[in-house]
Amino acid sequence: MEKDPRPDPDSLLVSLEEEDRGKLTVFLGAAAGVGKTYAMLEAARDRLAEGVDVVVGWVETHGRAETEALLEGLPLIPPRRLVYRGREFAEMDLDALLARRPALALVDELAHTNIPGSRHARRYQDVEELLAAGIDVYTTLNIQHLESLNDIVAQITGVKVRETVPDRMLETASIQLVDIPPEELIQRLKDGKVYVPEMAGEALRRFFRPGNINALRELALRYAARRVDRQVETYMRAHGIPGPWPAGERVMVCVSPSPFSTRLIRIARRMAEGLQAEWLAVYVETPRRFPVGEAERDRLAKNLRLAEELGAETICLTGQDVAEELLELARKRNISQIIIGKPLRSRLWEWLHGSVVDKVIRHSEGISVHVIPGKPGQDREVHRAPVRIRRPVPLLPYAGTLGMVLLFIICAVFFENFLGPVNIALIFLLPVLAGAVKWGAGPAVLAALVGALAFDFLFVPPTFRFTVADLRYLISFLIFVLVALFTGTLSSRLQQQVHHSRRREARTAALYALSREIAAVSELEPVLESVARKVAETVEGQVVVLLPDKNGRLSVRAASSPGLPDSLDESERAVATWVFEHGAMAGRGTDTLSASAGLYLPLRTGGEVRGVLGVLTRDRERYLLPEQVRLLEAFAGLAALAVTRIQLAEKAREAQMLAESERLRTALFNSLSHDLRTPLASIIGAVTSLLEGGDVYDPAARRDLLQTIKQGAMRMNRFVNNLLDMARLESGLLSLRKEWCDIQDIIGVAVGRLGELRSRPLKIDLQPNLPLVQADFVLIEQVLVNLLDNALKYSEPGSEIIISARRENGQLAVAVADRGQHIPEEDLQRIFDKFYRLQSPRLVSGTGLGLAICKGIIEAHGGRIWAANNPAGGVVITFVLPLGEPAPYKVPTEGAGDGHGS
Repeated sequence: MEKDPRPDPDSLLVSLEEEDRGKLTVFLGAAAGVGKTYAMLEAARDRLAEGVDVVVGWVETHGRAETEALLEGLPLIPPRRLVYRGREFAEMDLDALLARRPALALVDELAHTNIPGSRHARRYQDVEELLAAGIDVYTTLNIQHLESLNDIVAQITGVKVRETVPDRMLETASIQLVDIPPEELIQRLKDGKVYVPEMAGEALRRFFRPGNINALRELALRYAARRVDRQVETYMRAHGIPGPWPAGERVMVCVSPSPFSTRLIRIARRMAEGLQAEWLAVYVETPRRFPVGEAERDRLAKNLRLAEELGAETICLTGQDVAEELLELARKRNISQIIIGKPLRSRLWEWLHGSVVDKVIRHSEGISVHVIPGKPGQDREVHRAPVRIRRPVPLLPYAGTLGMVLLFIICAVFFENFLGPVNIALIFLLPVLAGAVKWGAGPAVLAALVGALAFDFLFVPPTFRFTVADLRYLISFLIFVLVALFTGTLSSRLQQQVHHSRRREARTAALYALSREIAAVSELEPVLESVARKVAETVEGQVVVLLPDKNGRLSVRAASSPGLPDSLDESERAVATWVFEHGAMAGRGTDTLSASAGLYLPLRTGGEVRGVLGVLTRDRERYLLPEQVRLLEAFAGLAALAVTRIQLAEKAREAQMLAESERLRTALFNSLSHDLRTPLASIIGAVTSLLEGGDVYDPAARRDLLQTIKQGAMRMNRFVNNLLDMARLESGLLSLRKEWCDIQDIIGVAVGRLGELRSRPLKIDLQPNLPLVQADFVLIEQVLVNLLDNALKYSEPGSEIIISARRENGQLAVAVADRGQHIPEEDLQRIFDKFYRLQSPRLVSGTGLGLAICKGIIEAHGGRIWAANNPAGGVVITFVLPLGEPAPYKVPTEGAGDGHGS
C-alpha cells in the first residue's frame, strides 16, 4: 500500500498555531567566548539593513570592543533599575519592549536568572512572553544550560550548572550553531577577550580544558544535527512528502522523592528526544512508601515539576505493589521503554523487602527496561539540607500502655492459680496488641518489654528474680517483641493510608460538592461564594475570585474571609491582572512572578479567560504537590464553566427579551395598521358621503351612515382603551376603586355598550339572590365587554351567546359562552398572553390584548380567569371574584333569574 501523500493535519495545525507567534532564533555555542553575541549582532545588522524594525532588548558586551562596535547604531531599550539587598541592578525592561513592539528583539543570555522583583524569575520566560506577543527574538545560549543535558555536562566538566533552560524552548526554534576550534577559544581566553585576566586563569584550569571543550562541542553539534533532522521531518509531514517514518514509542520513568530521580528524569527526556517519543513520569504511592515528611513531599513536588517542565506527563498512582502498578500502567499506555533507578541497598534488605527492579524486569514481557544504578553519597547533600525539628514525644500513649500492662499484671497475679503460665503469657499479649493498634510501634514495644520483664519476674521460676531457669521462655520474650514490632508497624501504615485516603476523599468530595452546588444556581454571586468557600476548605488557606468589571478591570467578587479583599495590595492585583491577560498560572510556587504572596490561576473555558482564582496558603515556603495544583485547576475549570454558563444565560435572557420586544412591536404595528385603518376608513367614508350628498339621503339612510360613524368611533375607543389599560397594568399604575356592585347592573351596561349584540341571540342566565360583590364597576364592565367582543369575533354570525352568573364556594362566577370553534388544548392558556391570536378561518380583527387585559383586571381583584371548550360546541370563558364580608343590604329579587333574549 502506498502512503497517503496528503499533508499531516496535526503538523498543519501546529504550523497554523505558530503563525501568530513570534519566531525564535537561538545562536547556540559550546561555551562562552565562541562568538554567539557577535554573530547575533551581525545577523541583526543585516536585518536592519533590509528594513526590519530591530530593537536591542538586552545585550551583554562584557567590555569587548568589537562587540560594542557592532552595537552602535542599533535602537536600544534602556534597562530597568532594580534595588536588591541594598544594591542596584540593571535588567531588561520587558514592559517597554512590549509597548515598543518591534518586529525583531535582541535578547542576550537566554539562561539568565532575573533579579527578584522582576515579573518572571527567568529570562527565557520573558522571551516566551515576547514570542506570544508576536515579536521575533534573537537570543544566545550555551549547550551546558540545556536542562536535559545538565547531568552530562556535570559529568564532563565536574561543574554543576545551576541556570538551565527547558528543552521545549528550542523545540520550535531555529538553531544557528556558532563554533570555533578549541585552540582559538583558549587563545581568546588568554588574550582576555572572554573574561578578565584573573577570572580567565581560573576558568582555564577548571572548565576550559581542551577535553572539556571538545566534549561540549560534540554535544552542541549532535544537538544541532538532531534539531535539523526534526525540522526536516516536520516539514515533510506538513507538506505530505512520503518517507520512511519510524514507529512511535513511549517512554516511562519511575519517580520517587529521592534526589536521584532528577537524573532519571533527565535521562528519560534525552531518550524520548532521541526516539521522538512521548514520555511519562510516574510515582506510585504505597502504604510503605508514603512521603510523610515535609522534606520528602517537597522533593517529590520538585521532581514532578521538573518532569513537567521537560515535557512529561506526570501521573501519581496508589497501590500495594510498586512493580505491579508500574507494569499495569505500562500495558495500558503501550509503553515500550521503562527507565528505573536501582538504589544501593544491601542484599539482606532486598531479600526482606523485595526488589522493585527485579520484579519489573521479571514481568516486563517485551518492554525494554533500562536500569540506572545509583552512586554512593549521591543523596548526601540533599539529605543534609532540610533541618529536622525535634518535636516533643507524646507521653499519653506510653502512659496509657503502661497503665494497661499494670492492670493486666494485677489480674494475672490475682488469678495466677486459675490461669496457669500459658494463659498468663497470652494475657500479656493483649496490651501489646492494643497499644500497637491504637498508638503504633513505640508503645507496643514498651508494652512487650514491660510485660516480658513482669512475666519473668513474677511468674517464671525462679520468681522475684530476673534470671530464667528454662531457656524456652526466651522464645516467648522474643515473640512478645516481634509481635509488637509487626503489629505496630502494620498499624502505623494503616493509619497513614487512612489519613491519605481521607485527604483525597475530602478533596474529591469537595470537588463533587462544588459541582453539585453550582450546577443549578442561576445567579453569579452565590456561585462565586461557593467556589471561594470550597477551595479555602480544601487548601486550608484563603481564596479570592476576581472578575472583570464593565471597564475590564479586575475586581474581587468573592472571598473566603470578609477582610481579604482589602488586604490585597497593588502588587497582588497586578499579578492577577497578568494572569487574566495571559491566561497562564502565576504567583508563588511558579516561575512567573514568584515573589507574590498568592498563587493565581486563570478561569479559562473555550479559549477565553473569564476571571482569576487566587489562593493564599498559610505556609509560604512549602511547594504545593502536583495533585493539589491539578485539584485547584479542576476547581478553576468548574468555576469558569459556571461563570460562563451564567453569563451566557444572562445574554440568552437579554436576547430573548429583545426578540420578544421585537415580536410585540411587530404585532402592535400590524394591529395598529389594521385596527385603526378599518374604523377610520368607515368613518371617513360615511362622513364624506354626508358632506357630498347630505341632501340626497333620506332620514333612514342618513341614520345608517351616522350609525356607521358611531360604531367605528366606539370600536376605536375600545381599541385605545385596551392599549391604555394594558399600559397601566404593566406599569403597575392600575388602581382599583372598589364598591358594592350588582353583577346584573354590570352585565346590563356591558351588553348596552355592544350594539353588535342586537343581531345575535343572547341568553342571560343569572342565579337567584346573587349577593353584591366588592369590585371596580368600570373595570369589571370592561372585562365583560372584552369577553363579549371576543365571542362575537370567534363565533358564526347568528349563533347564540350565553352569559351566566353563579355563586360557587364563596365566589361569584361569571361565564360567557359562544357557539364557535373549539380551541386546541395547548392554546387554552396561551389565549391570555399579550398579542396572542388564534388562527381562524374567518378574518378577525384585533390586537390580541383583550383577554390579556381581562386576566390582569381579574387577578388584580384577587380572582381567576380561564377558558374551556364547551362539549356542545364553542368556548366558555369563566372568571370568578371573591366574595368577602356580606353586603350591607340585599339585592331586590323581583325579576331576578328570568332568562330573556335580545
